[in-house]
Order: sequence, then structure tokens, then C-alpha cells
Amino acid sequence: MDKKELLRRLPKIDDVMRQESLVMLAEDKGDLIVTDAVREVIAAKRAEILDLIEDMAEHYDIRSLEIGKVAEAAELRVTENEKLRLFPLINATGTILHTNLGRAPLCREAMDNVKCVSESYSSLEYNVKQGVRGSRHDLVSELIKELTGAEDAMVVNNNAAATMIVLATLGKGREIIVSRGELVEIGGSFRIPDIMAESGAYLREVGTSNKTKASDYENAIITEEEAKSFDCEGLKSGAPRYQTAAIMKVHKSNYEIVGFTEETGIEELVDIGKKHDIPVIYDMGNGLMLDMSEYGLREPNVPASLNAGVDVMMFSGDKLLGGPQAGIIVGKKEYIRAMKKHPLARALRVDKMTFAALEATLMKYRDPKLALRDIPVLRMIAESKDSLRARAERLAYAISEANSDIACEITEVEDQIGGGAAPMVRLPGWAVSVSEAGKSADRMERKLRKADVPVIGRINEDRMLLCVRTIAEDEIDLVAEVFRQF
Repeated sequence: MDKKELLRRLPKIDDVMRQESLVMLAEDKGDLIVTDAVREVIAAKRAEILDLIEDMAEHYDIRSLEIGKVAEAAELRVTENEKLRLFPLINATGTILHTNLGRAPLCREAMDNVKCVSESYSSLEYNVKQGVRGSRHDLVSELIKELTGAEDAMVVNNNAAATMIVLATLGKGREIIVSRGELVEIGGSFRIPDIMAESGAYLREVGTSNKTKASDYENAIITEEEAKSFDCEGLKSGAPRYQTAAIMKVHKSNYEIVGFTEETGIEELVDIGKKHDIPVIYDMGNGLMLDMSEYGLREPNVPASLNAGVDVMMFSGDKLLGGPQAGIIVGKKEYIRAMKKHPLARALRVDKMTFAALEATLMKYRDPKLALRDIPVLRMIAESKDSLRARAERLAYAISEANSDIACEITEVEDQIGGGAAPMVRLPGWAVSVSEAGKSADRMERKLRKADVPVIGRINEDRMLLCVRTIAEDEIDLVAEVFRQF
């Protein structure tokens, strides 16, 4: 049989669509989707035949061209095309804020509130009490003010956006002083100097990469009168200079400089700001709301930092705060009010689902004990080593019961917070090391990753580790089921 004969055997689209299975599928998924799938299958078969070497045509599987077989292939294609790209999985890496795995899991109340608000109309921009149009900026501002002690608050879509609107509002056309040791790059190659340039503010670097003194900030301040004395060519100083708009401190949340170092603290910067009547901006990033030092996490927290006298502070909602992706801005009312009126405010605003999740998360912080108990990120950081050991034992037992060919060994590990927060903090934990006779750790990693419910672990010294700090109690049976299907 030659190529021409094979091509003649290709069924017509209409004939395939009349198959009972596809008629039923079209009622559920829509005619257009199913027809496109049939068309794609037939086109693929045609290309396959045309690519055949002539003397191989007689060996081609003719049955695959039957109407029933083409219909089956189309059904499979519809199923594959319908698979969602964003889906849940099990984090067994021991990294609590895993950026690639969606960072902070939400608390139950946050998830419930998102569902409640998103499946109906809501009070997003409507003041029910007064019967007039409201502002989404007011939805959580009172709650944030209560928790932080700030005069006002604003929420945008992430911390980079928060940095952008703060700099654009306070620094456009003027200089922002930043230490060279704090010109950080965050995920995705976003750099503080680049964000500052896009905002219209001018960067004034001071100090060195390892040492920045209070005097470096003082000496860099340019008053309005001094700025006027420099002409546009900068002939007096060798480079143009502009009036100082603010001093900015950036928390080094994803790296640490050690050794021969010196850093100007936030309290000293506040004193300098007051002395020269310029605001101090603190890009804190991590969003920690509680003192977690007793659990080994010695990071600055929002209320304490704001209490030091900072004029404006920005932090993330989906890091140590444990909520949805958001950038939260707190500080003096005059500055926050100006940001709410800035043209960027609409471009960077968040939607009703983010507000729903954020408000429910923030509510937990009214009682620190509830926050530690109910917010997954905080609960994972604070969990005791004994509790982790007990869960590791339960996981090992469940896996062994599901598949006797899997060898399980409970082993000590060091977990981490991740997500660009507390880079030097290591949390002592436990993991289950799993292995299968004659199979490599890489092979097991692939099988776990490609399961219906993917399990993402980590490989250490050719051992496949399932770190239980990031495995919830109700996920143990799901992990075991993956091994049952090996």
C-alpha cells in the first residue's frame, strides 16, 4: 500500500464527529473544541503519512486511520487540552516559602473567603452602610492600621509594585539615597536601581558594598538651594545633582554580608531624616508581623520597624505574612494619601479575591496565638522537632504499607524558610528517605513529579528526601497513594 492509498483512507471530519462518543463529548465541551481536536488528529495523521519513506508505507498501522480510532485519539486530545496549567501539588522540599511552588499556602479562612467573595457580587467598591460608592483602598486599611500602628495603609499587587509607586510618588525628578550594599536584585532579575529608574527618581548611591556609615547619608543630602546651584550640565560637581527626596533602606532579605561590615540602622536613618526634614522609606520585604526570635527567626517585624519612626514602609503579603501575593504600604497619612491619588494606583491595584484572602489572613493577627496556630507559614516555622519526627514516622509507615518495595528511613535534615526571606536561617527537621532496589534517586524523583498529584521532594547525596515540615497531615495518605501506584 502506497502513500496515496493511505491518504485516501483518512476519514472525513464530519464522519468522525458523528461517532456517539464525540457527540456526547461535544455536548459537554462544545462542538468547536471537539471539532478542532478531530481536525488536529487528522492533520497529524496526514503529516505522519507524508513523512513516511515510500517503502515503509506498507508497514503503516492502517487500523489507526479507522473512524473509531481517530475518534478515540480526538477524545484523548480534548482531555489533554483541557488540563489546567496551574494545579495543586505536594511540597516535600522542606522549603516553606518555595517561590516556584507558589510561596505561602493560605489559611482555611482565607480560602473560604475567596470562594465566598468570588462566586457572587461583593462590596468591593460599594459602601453598604451609606449606600454610596466606596473605595477598595479602604477595605483593609483600618485593619492594617490597627495591627501595625500606621497612620494609613494601601495595598498593591506585589512588593515591587509597592516600591515603584512609593518612589514615583515621593521621588520623581529628585534623588533617593540608598546604600550600595542594599542595591538588591530580587527574583526574575528585577533590581532596585532599575525599578528606581522606571519610577522617575534618581538613585544616589552611598557607602560601599560592605560598609555604609551614617555620615555617608548625611553627606549625600542635597537641599533645594544646593540643587539650584548646580547647572544642568553639572559643571560644579562633574555630574548633575538633584534635590534629595528621601532616604531609603532596603532589607537584605535574600542574602547576607558577613565579615568586615558596617550598616546604619533604621533608628539612625530616622534621626537623619528628621534633622533634614526628609522622609525615610523602608523596603522591608518579608512582611513578618510577629516576633519569631524564639523559633530561630531573627528578622525585623513590621510593627517594631514602624514604631522606630519610619515614614513609609513596604512589605509582601505572600512571604512571612502568610497571605496572598500583594504589596502592602504603610506609613504617614500624607504620603499614603498621595500614593492613592497617583495614576499608577489604578494600574497596580489588586482584585476582590486578593482582598478577600488578605483580610481573612490579617484577621488572624488580632490574636498572635491564633496566627501561629492557623497561618500555615507561621505554623511550619514554629513546629517543634518532636512533632516533625512523629509525622515523619507516620509518613514512613503509610508509604511502607502502600508499597512494600519502598525502603523508608527517617533522617534528620535542615529545612529553610525560602522565598527571599531569612537566607541564613536553618530549621532543624525530619525527612523520610525513600529508595527502591536497583533504582536511582533521579528516577524516583521523576516518578513522584509525574504522578497525578505531583510530589516535589529533594535529592541529597543520591537520596530522595521527603521533608515533612512542608507536608500537611492530610497529605500523608496522598503521598502514600502515589507510592501505591508505582
